Amino acid sequence: MLAKHRSGPQLYGMPSFFSLQPHRSVISVAGADRVEFLQGLISNDTRKVAPDHAIWAALLTPQGRFLNDMFVADAGGDTFFVETERERAPTLAKKLKMYTLRSKVDVEDLGATLEVAVAFGDDTSSAFGIEGAVSFADPRLSRLGVRVIAPAGQAAALLSARGFTEASLAAYDALRLPLGVPDGSRDLQVEKALLLENGFDELNGVDWKKGCYMGQELTARTKYRALIRKRLFPVKLEGPLPEPGTPVHRDGEEVGEVRSGTGDRALAMLRLDAARADGTALMAGATRIVPEIPDWMHLPDPGASSG
Repeated sequence: MLAKHRSGPQLYGMPSFFSLQPHRSVISVAGADRVEFLQGLISNDTRKVAPDHAIWAALLTPQGRFLNDMFVADAGGDTFFVETERERAPTLAKKLKMYTLRSKVDVEDLGATLEVAVAFGDDTSSAFGIEGAVSFADPRLSRLGVRVIAPAGQAAALLSARGFTEASLAAYDALRLPLGVPDGSRDLQVEKALLLENGFDELNGVDWKKGCYMGQELTARTKYRALIRKRLFPVKLEGPLPEPGTPVHRDGEEVGEVRSGTGDRALAMLRLDAARADGTALMAGATRIVPEIPDWMHLPDPGASSG
C-alpha cells in the first residue's frame, strides 16, 4: 500500500551538519548576456536568479529527455555559477560553449578550483554570508538545507568555523532519500528520463511561463495531456540495499527500477498502478520495497482518466 509520508525527516533538535559533495562541480557562465543565454536552454526562468535566490533546472535533449540537472546561483558581478555533476561537467561546459554563438558570455569549467558542500540540520542560517563562498538555500525544499560553493579544499574549514559538524555524503542522502528528491544521473537516466516523472514540477525545477527552451514541447505536452504513468518514489527497504538498476517486480511482472539508496532507504521509479497496489508486495531481488508519497508530491486521482 502507498503510504502517506507527510513531513520527511524530523529536523528539530538536529545538530547542524555539513556534507561535502565530491560528485558535484561548478561551471561559470559570465557576461552581459548570461540571463538570456541560459533562458533559451534550460527548464527554469533565469530571470529569477538573484543574490538571495538560486534556481534548480535541467538541460534537455531537443526531444525533451534529461541531460543535466543544475543549480544556477548568482556569484556576484556579471557571473552565474552553475552547479552540476562533476563527471559530466566538462561535457556540459563544452556543450554550453557551442551554443554561445554571438552571445556576450564566457563559459568556464571551474571544477579544479571550486567545490560544493551542503549544510543541513535544525539551523543552517550561519551557512550564509561566508566570505569567499557562494551560499544559497536549496530551491527544491527548505529541508534540504543550504548549498555552499567554496574554493577547493576550503569548504570543510569554512563550515566548521561556523559551527557545523562534518558528516558523510551518506548522511546527507539519508536526509534526501526519504524526501524523494533526485540527485542528477544517480536517479535520472540520461537521454531517457522525463522531468515530470522525477518531481521537477513540484520541486520548482520547471517554469511554465518563461517561454521556449530546448525540450519544452514534450515537457509541456506531458503535463497538459496528463501523460505520467510512473514516478520516482521514496521507498523503505525490508532487506539488503539493492544495487541501482535492480528491477522491481510485482507478482513476477516488472513494474519499476531501484535508483540511488543508502541504508534502508532508496528511490525507485515505479508504475503508478503498482505503487498504489494494496496488499501486493513489490520486490527488488530479495528485498521488499514499500513506496511512500512525500508531502510535496501531487499524484493524479486514480479514478481519473490519464489519456
